[in-house]
Amino acid sequence: MEKREQLYEGKAKKVYATSDPDKVIVSYKDDATALDGLKKGTVAGKGAINNRMTNFLMRLLEKNGVPTHFVEELNDRETVVKKVSIVPLEVIIRNVSAGSFAKRYGVEEGIVFDEPTFEFSYKNDDLHDPLINDTHALALKLATKEELATIRAMALKVNEVLKAYFLTLGVRLIDFKLEFGRLSDGTLVLADEISPDTCRFWDAKTGEKLDKDRFRRDMGGVEEAYKEMMSRVFGK
Repeated sequence: MEKREQLYEGKAKKVYATSDPDKVIVSYKDDATALDGLKKGTVAGKGAINNRMTNFLMRLLEKNGVPTHFVEELNDRETVVKKVSIVPLEVIIRNVSAGSFAKRYGVEEGIVFDEPTFEFSYKNDDLHDPLINDTHALALKLATKEELATIRAMALKVNEVLKAYFLTLGVRLIDFKLEFGRLSDGTLVLADEISPDTCRFWDAKTGEKLDKDRFRRDMGGVEEAYKEMMSRVFGK
């Protein structure tokens, strides 16, 4: 399969066409952004870590019945995925209060929820990804009622599988963001990435943050946190 022209460049990834119209190549960058793109930086090795970790977790989810866009890892930074049209809804699952949830509702970080919370935000940079509910998503024709139900069920399944998996590594999955895409036949699959860029990971014993919050909050030790997550997943 031949790599062809660049189709898209986002904050953390580039996407290239291939000789197969149903597949694209995703290339992960070391660029880091936060605060709606206002804060920019570079985290050495982040692209390779996010690529490899995402692919490992996508394979784990496939084994547990969650369909994904993953096809094949080409090298440390590049992966072949099924071409999808992204549903313009970000799905945020939270197991513990942190980040914008704590800020929005005036509660402290670290409150463990009885059951996970589920949020949609409208994937739109110009509008700063506002929170949106099911009826708004239907009114804007972002997804059908059936698709929203499927996305919710798949996202909660992802949470169940990943929460249990990360606990075996001594890591608590605090919250995370998912994106879903439609294949050419309309089938919904999990897309985008699952990494310290899109998840909050806290060490189960110390509560130490092992994710992008270290970059967002100028805590230092960003590269070390990403490498620590990599070593826990791959045992290196």
